[in-house]
Amino acid sequence: MDPRWDQEFDVVVVGSGGGGMTAALTAAAAGASVLVVEKGAKYGGSTALSGGGIWAPNNPTLLRRGLGDDPADVIRYLEATVGDRVPAPRLRTFAAAAPLALEFLEGQSEYMRFFWCRGYSDYHPESPGGRPNGRSIEALPFDKRKLGSMEGGLLESTAGGPIGLWITATDFHDLGQATRTWVGKKALLRAAWRVTSNKIRRRHMATMGQALIGRLRLALADAGAEVWLDAPVVELMSDEDGRVGGVAVEKDGQRLLLGAKRGVILASGGFDHSPELRAKFLGGVEKDWSLGAATNTGDGIRLGEDVGAALDLMDDAWWMPAIELTKGRLFPLVSERSMPGSLIVNQSGDRFTNESAPYVNFTHDQLRLEAERGGHVPAWFVMDHRARRRYQFGGIPQGMAFPKSWYGIGTLHQAATIEALAEKIDVPAEALAATVEKFNAAARAGRDEEFHRGESAYDRYYGDPTLPNPCLNELLKPPFYAAKLVPGDLGTKGGLVTDEQARVLREDGSVVDGLYATGNASSSVMGNEYAGAGATIGPAITFGWVAARHAMGKPFDLMARHETT
Repeated sequence: MDPRWDQEFDVVVVGSGGGGMTAALTAAAAGASVLVVEKGAKYGGSTALSGGGIWAPNNPTLLRRGLGDDPADVIRYLEATVGDRVPAPRLRTFAAAAPLALEFLEGQSEYMRFFWCRGYSDYHPESPGGRPNGRSIEALPFDKRKLGSMEGGLLESTAGGPIGLWITATDFHDLGQATRTWVGKKALLRAAWRVTSNKIRRRHMATMGQALIGRLRLALADAGAEVWLDAPVVELMSDEDGRVGGVAVEKDGQRLLLGAKRGVILASGGFDHSPELRAKFLGGVEKDWSLGAATNTGDGIRLGEDVGAALDLMDDAWWMPAIELTKGRLFPLVSERSMPGSLIVNQSGDRFTNESAPYVNFTHDQLRLEAERGGHVPAWFVMDHRARRRYQFGGIPQGMAFPKSWYGIGTLHQAATIEALAEKIDVPAEALAATVEKFNAAARAGRDEEFHRGESAYDRYYGDPTLPNPCLNELLKPPFYAAKLVPGDLGTKGGLVTDEQARVLREDGSVVDGLYATGNASSSVMGNEYAGAGATIGPAITFGWVAARHAMGKPFDLMARHETT
């Protein structure tokens, strides 16, 4: 071992989310000694807190169901959505490597098993190459007891149901229609059975991001990779030629120098919870309304900057409309914005965009208008009692009373009339009443001429299929409710500039030798857009796989279309 180092490995991975764990598993499968260092006391990062979707066209799960793509269609879709905001070689590498990365995971471990998120549309299905039935997959549920002593180290999501209830993204969709369709009613019966069954069997079932991370952790353990918790990286160690050869880690009160003979892979997340970086780059949303892991404070981005790395997309995030709950918590509004009998208005009482649009696009519109005119942050989600009775909102099941605490903190208001509601939220009563009247007319006609709500397959996915337009219904039944809507995010999009091999680049385009990045530590391959559910995790996994292969001397060959793992 080089005497400079306290310990030496072939590859050191910084961060234990989906991208970091995939990189570690890839390197370990190639025979490398691998260490994953995690800043937090728990592993999993934002992936563990997420819905766990993976957007990776042509992956084996889709192929087995006959849902494969012409690769040219995938490229057309990415070019139509992302455009030229991202270099073409990165886009093309993602499209070609994503199915191989998932093929690798399935082939490497019996734990890595997935299912198709039935009918979950791409976010822009009408664009060239878009798929109304979607391309997203999710890890199969599994019993966390299989983790043994590692179970306690898994970062737990704060969004949970009753004890014993476990639901996938598809279950969530179906349960949203529990009062409206037979599919929803069956899902409700299935959920009730799971609660009863799990109480008897004492299982610790995990789904979504929890399932993905738990399965990856089991695969890592089998592969022999080490994982250190409570081990923040404080410095990248580089030689006189600028090559990164290791990291300095704080562990148990000591500063340890760890060598990385083949490379350091940064997968440490974005700057979600850094007040300094949010103020510098996200001027419109300096307040921390992020749902990302609490440990995401931009460490990897700062470390890369210290060795000369370039940054990009720092003014953008994976935006997600949200409501504030007690104790500083947030709840993301995904399905709710397609709820018939609801609309969203600004502080002047006017609608300003398609409420049911993909969450990044909705919030882009909200923030653009806030910058141009003001009065859009916060916005107000308005619904009537019929909508409240039929559909879940903010995790509160259909028909159940809202928590009193929501009213106490100003997140929710209720009134017998639209005009009285407007007064409570300090919105011009006449304007709000006119907006509701106009919206009701559109609902009766079944067509939103103003913002085209319900015309996209994505809009309709969470809508009510029993209505002519699944996203439209009149607001008629009192009481009326208004929830304060803030521009939350799932994490930041900006980070270290990388090439198609996931190597970190300097401003002049030269490579920082020995340093790679994936996930939200790198600038997003999706640019300012969002291709579909899992377009954060899919690229993180893909470029984690690409980075580790390159570090192990197996660069991904974009021209080798039929390359196998």
